[in-house]
Amino acid sequence: MLFLVVALLLLAFVVGSAAYLPLPVTLVASVVIAGWLAVFAVRERRRRGRPGRA
Repeated sequence: MLFLVVALLLLAFVVGSAAYLPLPVTLVASVVIAGWLAVFAVRERRRRGRPGRA
């Protein structure tokens, strides 16, 4: 859960600073954070798909 909170905070930081950063830097940072969130989503989906695990 902490992983998700940190990723969302980083995403909010990048979105908030997008007006001040060059476009390529913003795009790269956004892609990295989106990938991080995608990995988290896949891990959570796999973990919740197994019965008997908390």
